Amino acid sequence: MATETEIKLSLSPRAASRFSRHPLLLSSESKRVLLVNIYYDTPDRRLQRERVVVRHRRKGQDWLLSVKTVALVSAGLAQRGEWEVPGQRGRFDFSQVDDERVRSSLEAARDQLQPLFTTRFWRKSWVLDAPGGGRCEVALDRGWIEAGDQKQAICEVEIELLAGPLNGLFDIARALQAGLHLHPEASSKSERAYRLLANLPLAASKALPVPTSAGMSAIAAFRLIAQACLNHLQNNEIGVCTSSEPEFVHQARVAIRRLRSAIRLWEPLLPETFVATFDPLWQQLASRLGETRNWDVFVAETLPLIAAAFPDQPTLDRLTSNARAACAESRRHTQQTLRAAAYSRLLIEFSAALVDLSEADSGALAAFVPRCLKKRARRVDERAAVAVAADAAARHRLRVAFKQLRYGVEFFCPLLAGPALSNYHQVASRLQELLGHLNDLAVAAQLTAESLPGNEGESICSWLNAQTESLLPELRQLLAEFQRQEVPWVAP
Repeated sequence: MATETEIKLSLSPRAASRFSRHPLLLSSESKRVLLVNIYYDTPDRRLQRERVVVRHRRKGQDWLLSVKTVALVSAGLAQRGEWEVPGQRGRFDFSQVDDERVRSSLEAARDQLQPLFTTRFWRKSWVLDAPGGGRCEVALDRGWIEAGDQKQAICEVEIELLAGPLNGLFDIARALQAGLHLHPEASSKSERAYRLLANLPLAASKALPVPTSAGMSAIAAFRLIAQACLNHLQNNEIGVCTSSEPEFVHQARVAIRRLRSAIRLWEPLLPETFVATFDPLWQQLASRLGETRNWDVFVAETLPLIAAAFPDQPTLDRLTSNARAACAESRRHTQQTLRAAAYSRLLIEFSAALVDLSEADSGALAAFVPRCLKKRARRVDERAAVAVAADAAARHRLRVAFKQLRYGVEFFCPLLAGPALSNYHQVASRLQELLGHLNDLAVAAQLTAESLPGNEGESICSWLNAQTESLLPELRQLLAEFQRQEVPWVAP
């Protein structure tokens, strides 16, 4: 089995027309070829479920049979198993697939395989020496995905590692980004084709479980988790940039919160420069998304409650109008941020830094987990002791500490076992939901004051504060229940 390692970057047609003139490419010869790819699956989409791709590719006069495993794409980077042999269109010889599980699955599906969709594109390619060593192929692909009666344009760059260290890919990606706006692509051509074929409406993506294991080094686990967070973020990019549906912003914000929580959890093992460089950048992006999320919640959830409580309030129409305008303006700023070249560069720079992290002396994940979670649980206990009787700021600090603990438990679920895990997570979920509601009320009071300056919003703010006070006994009760739970890890 060969391993295909590549970075995929999307670009605009205008940028594509200038791509061949990039200084990095001018001294290298290029090749241009038309590639026609026919992808196969069973009628019930068995290969899609099993995350395997089978295709026939026509390159010139020859046909190639390719089998690929589907990889997690993180900031455009994908590493997947690949088998490619000469073949004939419509015939399938899987004898060269040396992964027994994959080969057995393909053999069982062979008689049901049928053409599902096609990609046709012109590929212009260059072979370059990476600045830090190694060789890469840079390819500009322009053409179409054809799935049923649906079509979608292809306009992207692939940088494939031919030889040498992985960071050679990022060296070339960064050099290309210096002259053009190239954005890491979150999905492969086949994944986009499946979505096009299904013709489903765009939907927000939630975080998926991360397959950590006890035998991994602690840094290897961090890398895997951080890459999963990037994937979660990028799976919601299009929705954030093209839709007004609040869930896309919410999920993108959750992805960054999870990523920043991972950075905090692993901070003792990470280089100081890594944390100092990237945590402020992710915090800045989280703040941008957070502002939009706050307005979304205020408009969709809090305003109807205020309207019901103050049906005759003369300033209600102005509050509603001002809040909706602020929400729309905040969304525009968030969309601009995700479309900016700085965001595209951040994804590449952070992904490159993840690859460069050394696993030496990081220790086994199994030893890291209990120390890490015990420390976070202690911080929750410390902040819980004062949160109920204190102000909104103290409850927010508790919420932040609690999120780091809960995300840690979720990251390490494969290493935690027993009934304690289910009980702990259930109570933790209820507590986080309540803390989130309290935070929404505190933010709502701030946004009301912004929308209705002076004394106009005073009665509404007082009502919001009363709602907060009414929830504090429940918070006290849930905190006590949470602190009685058996922790699902073994303390060192």
